[in-house]
Amino acid sequence: MARWVGIDIRASHVRAVLLSTSYRRVAIEQMVEVETDRVGSVDDALRAVGVPTTQHGEGFAIALEGEQAFIHRLTLPATATKQIEEILPYEVEANIPVDLDELVYDHRLLRRAAPTSPLAVMTAAARIELVRDRIERVKSVLGREPDRVGVGPLSLANLASLSPELSGPGPIALVDLGGTRTEVVLLAYGEPVFARTLSRGVAGLPASAPALAAELRQTFASWVAHDGEPVEVVHLVGAGADAPGAENYLSHELGLLIRPLPSLGLEGLTLDKLDVLPRFVKALSLALGAAGRGRDLDLRQGPLAFQRGYGFLKEKVPLLVGLGAAILISFSFATWAEMKALGRDHETLTRSLAALSKEVLGQPAETAEEAATLLQKAKAQDEKDPMPKLDAFDVIVELSNAIPMSITHDIEEFDMQRGHVKLNGVVSSAQDAQQIAAALGEVKCFDAVKIAKVSQVVNSDRQKYVLEFDVKCPEDTPKKKKAEEPAAEPGGEP
Repeated sequence: MARWVGIDIRASHVRAVLLSTSYRRVAIEQMVEVETDRVGSVDDALRAVGVPTTQHGEGFAIALEGEQAFIHRLTLPATATKQIEEILPYEVEANIPVDLDELVYDHRLLRRAAPTSPLAVMTAAARIELVRDRIERVKSVLGREPDRVGVGPLSLANLASLSPELSGPGPIALVDLGGTRTEVVLLAYGEPVFARTLSRGVAGLPASAPALAAELRQTFASWVAHDGEPVEVVHLVGAGADAPGAENYLSHELGLLIRPLPSLGLEGLTLDKLDVLPRFVKALSLALGAAGRGRDLDLRQGPLAFQRGYGFLKEKVPLLVGLGAAILISFSFATWAEMKALGRDHETLTRSLAALSKEVLGQPAETAEEAATLLQKAKAQDEKDPMPKLDAFDVIVELSNAIPMSITHDIEEFDMQRGHVKLNGVVSSAQDAQQIAAALGEVKCFDAVKIAKVSQVVNSDRQKYVLEFDVKCPEDTPKKKKAEEPAAEPGGEP
């Protein structure tokens, strides 16, 4: 929840409203009023009002009087939408008899009936020196700069953010009846479309009542001549709103429906606050602008743009410390939870590694280094290659190479099982069979070559023989490990 302050500074009094705001809630916490005659000066009244309220607020807003500013509604072609920032300075300067370099200004694009409709731009400008002097004066009294500087009656438009009745198509007039001046703003769809400050208030009533009514009548007639839409309803606010007979008199003189301020949906309004709320409407509007609910214009632009300094950070130290502590606690808890989860994962992986290493390497390993050491030891051991040097096809090739070309030799059957070969062949004579056996005995991978049987082929003079031998290559025999040398006896020779 944030707190914002609006300060309405006038010659006869200073009023302040302290708001607390959240996403859907706006509540009035405090309303303070001090008359300058009672404390001696405007600065004293400002100090009495501003110090106790701004010390609890995130920021605050003030306003420049309407007679010290230039408020215009400009009409630009629809094609100027993308170049509004470049075109607007020239349009502002053309409507104000002051060099642009001496001005600070702000603008707001108003609602259009259609995308092809001309642009309506509400602008407000004031001399830089006037705005700077107002900011410095407030700073010298309160020790803080205002976040926003509103412009005359335009600040009253911020009330539309609280009231659906003020957000209608309108135009709806808000008339702030002050002591020495009257501020008028017209709203359409909750936006300020026309504003004027009258140099006459309720101080001279009842004698000045006809003159005040005449100026209001001229103001509304000027609007109708400018836009063509007559005012629908007028809401009276300010110190003069509760003047006896004010509503009936102005309704008769203006020919308009005069109503009190509609409900604003504020929380924290007791009966005593509700009775005096119309007098604090200007301060309330300024507080809404500081809270980011502004629909008015802000003169803290360009060289006067508000920049928060170290003082703001100093005010936020308790909040920042609390946030930092919360973040630290959350980070510590998250780190602890993550470390605990990693510890459980480590235990699970260690058990899996131990079981797998025992199954494969014969010994359990609890770390990657131990597993790597066991793996290197296993690789260092010489194991018999399960793939023999010669298979059955290789043996047939060796037979083909070993049998002399002069011998006619036929193979009837060839069988090789677990390195043992049995061959049934047919040759011309028993001597050829012996010669083949001798030739095969010279092959280094053939062992125990012998002729098991020689017989006559039926109905032929050729000889059939049975030859057996074992296939044993030197490469298939595992190397014997070198015996470890016995340790030398102490004092003796190894």
